[in-house]
Amino acid sequence: MKKNRLRELFAADQAAFAGWMSFDSAYAAEVVAGCGFDAVVIDGQHGMAGFETTVAMLQAMSHTPAVPMVRVSHNSLAEVNRVLDAGAYGVICPLVNSAAEAAAFARACRYPLDGVEGDRSMGPARGLTYGGADYPQHANAEILALAMIETRAGLDALDAIVATPHLDGVFVGPTDLGIALGLGVGASHEHPVLAEALQRIAAACKAQGRMAGIWCASAEMGRAMVELGYRFVVPGHDAMCLKAELTRRLAILRAESDAREALH
Repeated sequence: MKKNRLRELFAADQAAFAGWMSFDSAYAAEVVAGCGFDAVVIDGQHGMAGFETTVAMLQAMSHTPAVPMVRVSHNSLAEVNRVLDAGAYGVICPLVNSAAEAAAFARACRYPLDGVEGDRSMGPARGLTYGGADYPQHANAEILALAMIETRAGLDALDAIVATPHLDGVFVGPTDLGIALGLGVGASHEHPVLAEALQRIAAACKAQGRMAGIWCASAEMGRAMVELGYRFVVPGHDAMCLKAELTRRLAILRAESDAREALH
């Protein structure tokens, strides 16, 4: 089975950087995956892609080194199984609020083989094409399962969630976590309340040997999170990056045009 490079980076305590797809486009996924990211996550919760487009996006990424991942819309055995069968090498599950929910998610990602208490049913479909003929025998050791911490309940249950068997780590949604902590929309990661929570999550993951991941609003925030101990960092999503760059270019053109008009 093809190795999961994210596991290799984590074992070496090296940070991995991931692109994030909100667009429902195989071409866009291919472009983002070709930028040099260690992984690319297709957002099945807030993104625009349905299942058929998700499959096409996974296929488009196959010739790149980026590890293909999917954030599912909710903690569903059926949905987790489906994206893994389609070739995702990692799954991010939103709104995990308890150890029981974390356990259900982790079990959905694992086959009941070799003593593993898994609920995933056999039928990897495209997983065989992308991962290799021996995929079923090694999937439990390669597939990543990351539970999102983004609510007060999830934060309160942090230690129990992180200790969940067969869960590889957590992924923080800082915007929702900030809202849950009473800070409103768009709270800075430097706000003392949110900063303490982010530090606590990173420390809990390190203590249990789990991967700590986080979505970041900027590259600068991402760099700060790496320094804090996060080893799976997303520096924004495709739509915000496209909008920011197009806005920047248009501002340059508008300024030049206005300057010429002022001379006449």
